[in-house]
Amino acid sequence: MTTLQFPENFLWGGAIAANQAEGAYLEDGKGLTVVDLLPTGKKRFDMMRGYIESLTPQPGEFYPAHEAIDFYHRYAEDIALFAEMGFKALRVSISWARIFPTGEDAVPNEAGLAFYDRLFDELLNYNIQPVVTLAHFDVPVHLIEKYESWRNRKLVGLFETYARTVLERYRDKVKYWMTFNEINMLLHLPFLGAGLVFKEGDNVKQIQYQAAHHQLVASALAVKACHELIPDAQIGCMLAAGSFYPYTCNPEDVYQGMEKDRESYFFIDVQSRGEYPGYARRFFRDHQLDIVMEPEDAEILKSNTVDYIGFSYYSSRTTSTDPEVIKNMTAGNVFGSVSNPYLSASEWGWTIDPKGFRITANQLHDRYQKPLFVVENGLGAADEPADDGIIQDDYRIDYLQHHLAEMREAIEDGVEIIGYTSWGPIDIVSASSGEMRKRYGYIYTDRDNEGNGSLERSRKKSFDWYKKVIASNGSDLEL
Repeated sequence: MTTLQFPENFLWGGAIAANQAEGAYLEDGKGLTVVDLLPTGKKRFDMMRGYIESLTPQPGEFYPAHEAIDFYHRYAEDIALFAEMGFKALRVSISWARIFPTGEDAVPNEAGLAFYDRLFDELLNYNIQPVVTLAHFDVPVHLIEKYESWRNRKLVGLFETYARTVLERYRDKVKYWMTFNEINMLLHLPFLGAGLVFKEGDNVKQIQYQAAHHQLVASALAVKACHELIPDAQIGCMLAAGSFYPYTCNPEDVYQGMEKDRESYFFIDVQSRGEYPGYARRFFRDHQLDIVMEPEDAEILKSNTVDYIGFSYYSSRTTSTDPEVIKNMTAGNVFGSVSNPYLSASEWGWTIDPKGFRITANQLHDRYQKPLFVVENGLGAADEPADDGIIQDDYRIDYLQHHLAEMREAIEDGVEIIGYTSWGPIDIVSASSGEMRKRYGYIYTDRDNEGNGSLERSRKKSFDWYKKVIASNGSDLEL
């Protein structure tokens, strides 16, 4: 493998989310949020798609987010382990419902604000930069009950109030911010992405794109607030990325691949360029969607574009217009993908495509000409401790080796990348399945899918490997 060297001051680290790690779901005044309502089991996916029977936790169900891995109480222990690996950055999210339990409280919850003060202080004690997402699959449930979540314009102002509150509070501690995590997930898992609940007869597309407009305006107002309150900070957007390959060179397949990519790029086009692209306006016309936009929205979007593009990359996707080919879809991929005969897949059906990482990074940089930040990447696997208690996760190291090598090639291509925070450096609850069995970490958390276990942390083989990668600034990727 080629010797690599990454840019000086490259931000190596990891990424977690409040709802998948913190637990303490009603502690210190926190309100209910969307993921607090998602149980394990087959109901979970239907609920994430917006088909919700109840907005309160139900007896007899197991809700993994309620305790998660108890990061709320164990963050100091976990950050010490991240520091041992040499982290330069840790991506986290703030729980909106920890700051404003109902989403529209007259004053913020001081206990929630104080928790993030302690968290950021602990990171900074180790010279680890907090990279903070304002909304990571997180809407206070009260706002769903009262306003039907992001389908209502009211949430724009409430989100701006929340954003300004935390930006002001942490202005001296946080210099890297993001607005909405994987904002394009609104189209695929609308309850998870935006707290949207559908009723029989609803025009789902109309609701989704109206909610998307509200989130885009809210994102722009958060950018405005960040630039006003913390002029030396950077604030970005965040895309669930991964290019769609046409299954064949049939122009119909190629065009469909472009359209599939545009479903996601649409959001970032607006956040990065400040206006709706022509293909989106045509899509609205073709589908008879009447998106209500206030007169001031165009100027808000145009004047408050993001500083960088954050993105997750786990796999590429493949699309076809051939009905016979479409029968062969991969399992487990939220976006839906035809099986690619040239690539292998993870246990959960996610295509493993390191070269696709380089392709995606180049496409994003070519399209936006802004710095990129890789804020999620990794391999979910069912790790099992050996007799000596150590997890020999060579498969994870192999996945990351090849992806980091391709990221370096993208940098050589001229792509500007700020940093790399791999997903789940400590095992946390899976967002999609609610499982603990689907593990990404360098650190093992003793907890199973049913919530059993000591929550004790232990180092995997990949822990020492990633420590060496960071110490060498990416020049040593070998086992």
